[in-house]
Amino acid sequence: MTGHISYPSGGQKISVKDGQIQVPDNPVLGYVEGDGIGPDITKASMRIWDAAVEKAYGGKRKIHWAELFMGEKAAGLYDGDYFPDETKEALKDLLVSIKGPLTTPVGGGFRSLNVALRQDLDLYACVRPVRHYAGVPSPLRHPEDVDVVIFRENTEDVYAGIEYQSGTDDNRKVADFLRNEMGERFFEDAGLGVKPISEFGTKRLVRKAIQFAIDNNRESVTLVHKGNIMKFTEGAFRSWGYELARDEFGDATITEEELYSTYGGKRPEGKVVIKDRIADIIFQMMLLRPNEFDVIATMNLNGDYLSDAVAAEVGGVGIAPGANMSDNVAVFEATHGTAPKYANQDKVNPGSLLFSGVMMLHHIGWSEAADLISAAYEEVVTSKIVTYDFARQIEGASEVRTSQFADAIIAEMQGGLDLDQFRSERDQAIEKDRKTRELRRVTSPLEEMVASGRIPHTVGDLMNPNPVSVPADTNVEDAMHLMREKRISSVIVRPGDDGEWGIMTQRDVLARIVQPSRRPNTVKVGEVASKPLVTVPVDMTLNECAEKMGSSNIRRCAVKDKDQEPIGIISDTDIFASVEQFGLPE
Repeated sequence: MTGHISYPSGGQKISVKDGQIQVPDNPVLGYVEGDGIGPDITKASMRIWDAAVEKAYGGKRKIHWAELFMGEKAAGLYDGDYFPDETKEALKDLLVSIKGPLTTPVGGGFRSLNVALRQDLDLYACVRPVRHYAGVPSPLRHPEDVDVVIFRENTEDVYAGIEYQSGTDDNRKVADFLRNEMGERFFEDAGLGVKPISEFGTKRLVRKAIQFAIDNNRESVTLVHKGNIMKFTEGAFRSWGYELARDEFGDATITEEELYSTYGGKRPEGKVVIKDRIADIIFQMMLLRPNEFDVIATMNLNGDYLSDAVAAEVGGVGIAPGANMSDNVAVFEATHGTAPKYANQDKVNPGSLLFSGVMMLHHIGWSEAADLISAAYEEVVTSKIVTYDFARQIEGASEVRTSQFADAIIAEMQGGLDLDQFRSERDQAIEKDRKTRELRRVTSPLEEMVASGRIPHTVGDLMNPNPVSVPADTNVEDAMHLMREKRISSVIVRPGDDGEWGIMTQRDVLARIVQPSRRPNTVKVGEVASKPLVTVPVDMTLNECAEKMGSSNIRRCAVKDKDQEPIGIISDTDIFASVEQFGLPE
């Protein structure tokens, strides 16, 4: 490089081949020290990252750091330029970098440096992993249930900055157009903004989220939106997300509807479940049932709120990591501000930047070093060796400086830390949690939908899967015993000589066996069953199903798959319970 940036000798740049980054054992990674507390936390974190790499790989791998310049340090070197072109080119050239917090210069005409970074490099995905670390103070009863990665779209939504100030000529032009040409109604002198949500922007974000879930053995991707109100922006985000999953990841994903309707609540091995939740519901769920969610993909404003809210559940933004990514370029960052009053005091918690570096190590495939840091961090914090922010919340804590906290983590990594045990216990806990939730989905599907925030829309959401079926020549008495044993009110009757499917309900037995005083052990179910079997497709809406039941004067329908085989039963009682719980579906 020319100017003030130079790459260290002995290092190699990361490259891209077939859309995948290729990381040498001696990569050159960029770092921006940051403003305010940036130098303190950057210095401490770099010591920890380097020590973890040395411990994990015994000298076979090493990061070669190249300092890049943004913020106040850049302004001093580049004649007042807070984000010089040389830094932009280096960020694109090196592909992977990390930065401390930055000050946005005071005065008109300056964009936030973070916004400028995202826009100038088209870093369209803000990625925020949020999980709890043992020992960290939390307001939740079970903070260990929080382990989610939020993919927030960075370039669209109201953050696109398309606004028209009240009282300006531009505002009047837009207001006149909306009123006179489009027939819209709103108060006079309203400030106006435009909320663009595109298919292109949506799909590239969801694509990155799903690929992350596949690569990291995550169970689900949840599309978060307010599409019930904003149907053509946030509703479109939801639709395009499902479309992308179906078209590009059809072999690796299933929908939540299919999880219940086709697989009876059991997630097939290796499949990622694609689901969606309304934005206000997800805020409740991340408090009440956070372990229901693995990866979240959402728009800019929703993601902004959600990232900080969930971080507060597990220790606050002071330890929340993050990154801004394009298809190839990734810039990892501390997610908090510069805290200038603590600058150069060797005082603050380095957690946010530290764990952004852990993210970075995972990103380049150096997971052993990343997990060493996570394991050591938990050991140190559990031992109550913490910086001032946590010391105020932990009884009997030993308050240490930033540099001393780094010393403690490095000492823990170099001591008797058992990384294999840490990983084994983590994986066992994840598997146990997944099995518990699967059992609930299988045994109580409707209750589990309610508890997890899913609002039923189709018969596939409500049907009782895997209906019991019997041959047409089964005698009624045997079928009645089976119904009592299984505690069910109907059985599907397979085709007999007439080739028609049927259904025998308790009502059929009363009307065609009990009332005429026939002996149930002498009558075949094929003679008693209601035929032909009324079926509905798995994706039929509840409104359409209710209409069909009413017009056919029946209380239950069989749900069929694409091969026209019955895969479930839905009754008027199921629909009634859903409407009572959730209201009429939209």
